[in-house]
Amino acid sequence: MPITAHLDLNLKAESLPTAPAVLRDILTDTRAFDGCLGVEVLVDSTDPAHFLVVEQWASLEHDSAYRAWRASDDGASGLGELLAAPPVLTRFETSFGV
Repeated sequence: MPITAHLDLNLKAESLPTAPAVLRDILTDTRAFDGCLGVEVLVDSTDPAHFLVVEQWASLEHDSAYRAWRASDDGASGLGELLAAPPVLTRFETSFGV
């Protein structure tokens, strides 16, 4: 079953000038990861330090494999250096019955 993952990010104000390039590099690897169906980045219209990364995954297993890879030395991204607070991950299953 497809999964939509929302990664809510609050960036440090001083990281805003470099954040787009860093996120672009990070998300290039995300988009290439097996099972990734797409990634979109939304920026809060009233707070330029508030980002929402919306990822589409083929399955929970694909998303879980990606999260495990990001937690490893090989997948570490350096995203944490940009953040003012820990990221918040929420996963949603697609509902076909609604």
